[in-house]
Amino acid sequence: MERNVGERTIGVIMNGVTGRMGMNQHLIRSIVAIRQQGGVALPDGSRLLPDPILVGRNEGKLRDLATAHGLARWTTDLDGALANPDDPIYFDAQTTDRRADAVRAAIAAGKHVYCEKPIATELATALDLARLAREAGVKNGVVQDKLWLPGLRKLKRLIDSGFFGRILSVRGEFGYWVFEGDWQAAQRPSWNYRKEDAGGIIVDMLCHWRYVLDRTFGPVRAVSCLGATHIPRRVDEGGHPYDATADDAAYATFEIDGGIIAHINSSWAVRVYRDELFTMQVDGTHGSAVAGLRECKTQHRVNTPKPVWNPDVPNPFNFYEHWQEVPDNEGFDNAFKVQWEMFLKHVACDAPFPYTLLEGAKGVQLAELGLQSWAKRCWLDVPELSV
Repeated sequence: MERNVGERTIGVIMNGVTGRMGMNQHLIRSIVAIRQQGGVALPDGSRLLPDPILVGRNEGKLRDLATAHGLARWTTDLDGALANPDDPIYFDAQTTDRRADAVRAAIAAGKHVYCEKPIATELATALDLARLAREAGVKNGVVQDKLWLPGLRKLKRLIDSGFFGRILSVRGEFGYWVFEGDWQAAQRPSWNYRKEDAGGIIVDMLCHWRYVLDRTFGPVRAVSCLGATHIPRRVDEGGHPYDATADDAAYATFEIDGGIIAHINSSWAVRVYRDELFTMQVDGTHGSAVAGLRECKTQHRVNTPKPVWNPDVPNPFNFYEHWQEVPDNEGFDNAFKVQWEMFLKHVACDAPFPYTLLEGAKGVQLAELGLQSWAKRCWLDVPELSV
């Protein structure tokens, strides 16, 4: 790639990018896309171009991936990559059970660390990573991509404008049917359904719901969660049946500052009858909204119909007609790419980046409390965290 005047590069070690999320969202739609646009614009007028080195265990996959996207560097030697001072950033998209050791090694090597969530399989390890990064003085961050989804950005715009009045409740529906793998291949890797491999939807999704709720509505103060393994037997990528030892559904209720009650269902065993794979309804004294991944619809109190419960006559309302679309009013880039650009600028010129490993630890905390709530069948408070 020919460099322009005022352009500088920054080396990025990308570990785990042969997996679905690491390859599609982080490599292709973020780093490669940033390179194709000529880098990230910095405040001084220069541009920062990420120069990735792909790291993994499968030499053939790495070579093919690098070749397909015009990248020159790849290796199966993580220690060797960490030893290169020309690559100051380490990114981790491995499976969760491999993440902590690699992040520790990166911090010890003086790398700035950015990684997927969950950052660890248990809270003590997550807090240890945050502490190590702070003590080493390295910049650090965790992926919190859903904050930049168009639907949630429109929802946040409504909140900031005062549209809702006093927010009363939040109801979220997330999920889809993941095929069992016998007569039709599964859309998710088999490790997701094995507890011994750090699988489970509570560990996966409550980390997301923590930052979505905290940063959209207010701090989560308590949780009650019921998990389930609805599909106890699945078939893996090699056609071998296995026992699903992890939860594939979670039904969680949260208490949020200001008296807001949130309930979110997460399931890999549900068939979709809604506009998008994730929808969130927010009800307030002055209005309501339903946000999806991309769209957001509102109903103000002056447009709210006045139904009366009477099951003996046909419903006289088409309830969908009373909702209005929230316009884009701005361009929305890929959510992962937006946060990558923020982290690159954070490393290069100290631009603000509040989505630290401590924030990632909060997600692990909520997931851990969710599992404990399920086991104990009780409400649990969510304590403040610090390192």
